[in-house]
Amino acid sequence: MDVRPTPFDHPDAVKLSDQVLLEYIERYGDGEGDETPLSPSMFAPPSGLYLIAYDDGDHPVATGGWRAMDENEEGYSDGDAELKRMYVIPEARGLGLARRILTALEQDARAAGRSRMVLETGDQQPEAIALYTSTGYLPAPRKFGHYRDHESSRCFVKPLI
Repeated sequence: MDVRPTPFDHPDAVKLSDQVLLEYIERYGDGEGDETPLSPSMFAPPSGLYLIAYDDGDHPVATGGWRAMDENEEGYSDGDAELKRMYVIPEARGLGLARRILTALEQDARAAGRSRMVLETGDQQPEAIALYTSTGYLPAPRKFGHYRDHESSRCFVKPLI
């Protein structure tokens, strides 16, 4: 597997993002997926990074990114890096790709001076919650982000320093 920095608006990134949105619809039963406003500039270094893992046949199989967030009305704190769009296609699950991407994103956010990684996931994503808790993420005492008022929302944080 080859993990590469890729622009968020690259066709492979768009393809994987569309796939994860469909999975959200399947898991949560709504017709929208994730409505969090995102733009390619949010993932541009040094204020973010977007990664795609490719298999040996050069097919995109996993993705994830982080974006810089600072204190705002959505509950973020200065120095936060928010994890977004972590996804592994079903055929590539169980190979450690999500863990590999997560580690690379944490290292990059730390190098960019971010002090804490934050994320929001949902209660219908037990695999994601298991990954995050097994890598040192703790439940956040207060919700943040676009879905902070949704009952199914689960927030996690991990110090990067």
